[in-house]
Amino acid sequence: MILNLEWFRTFKAIYETGTLSAAAQSLFISQPGVSLHLNSLEAYTGHKLFDRSARRMVPTERGKVLYNFILEPLSKLETAEQVFHKSSKTDRPTISVGMCFETFQYTLEEHIAHLPFNLIIQFGEYPRMQHDLDNGLLDLIITPQKGQQKNLEYRPFSKERIVLIAGNQTESETLESLLSSPKLTEAREWLKHQIWYSTAADMEHLKNFWVKNFGEHPDFKPNYIVPNISSIIRCLSDGKGFSIVPDFLCREAIAEGKIKLVWEGDSLLENTLYFGTRKKTMYAQEVSQLEAIFRDKWV
Repeated sequence: MILNLEWFRTFKAIYETGTLSAAAQSLFISQPGVSLHLNSLEAYTGHKLFDRSARRMVPTERGKVLYNFILEPLSKLETAEQVFHKSSKTDRPTISVGMCFETFQYTLEEHIAHLPFNLIIQFGEYPRMQHDLDNGLLDLIITPQKGQQKNLEYRPFSKERIVLIAGNQTESETLESLLSSPKLTEAREWLKHQIWYSTAADMEHLKNFWVKNFGEHPDFKPNYIVPNISSIIRCLSDGKGFSIVPDFLCREAIAEGKIKLVWEGDSLLENTLYFGTRKKTMYAQEVSQLEAIFRDKWV
């Protein structure tokens, strides 16, 4: 194994900041990268350098000896780096953002090439995004859910309405007649026997809409489970079937006549969308620029 001097820089940052996430922020690298450097250095030295507790990385005796040994020479190398670094070179910060795939595709994708900073997009479940934001792995999340972490703050910026849509070849007149009567029980039973599309990650939309408007959990399974809501809209375009999705994702397809808005529900189901950030961040300017893109898109 060849010794990498970056391992020492990372070790010093962990020692001085006390946590992996704080070290990652100070070095402008990811937390997994910090962990990789530390693990590699411990493997190289053959000694455990920190005791890992829930809140802090506590240096071992070997860790203290190593820190005192490398502190002066590493500081000299960092000074040399600053002195001889080209002044004309501008470092690009890297911003990590968590959101659902459809939100990224609808809002941010077209702007990426023009951003003056590097961008890493993470998709996943909202509780995981909140955890990663709190631990410094993400700098901004777009979420309809607010967490309880004291280090995070949430600012509302828009709403999404969950609606029932259908392909434009779908016979929906029967349903519309039942809903206007209103005969909700008959409408509910009729819908159960239709073709349904959903995604594995967004069954919540179907469940919440069904409970709010019919007063019970849906007792049927969708016919087709596809990767994401964009796939649903493409499958329904000029076709047959039903799905329940956020309205902002299907406005364009509705305007083009590829799908149709069938029902918003007797009781509207709306989610507030939030910007989630840490209360203290070194990327406030970059985060504000991203937030402006989202606000402009949702106007």
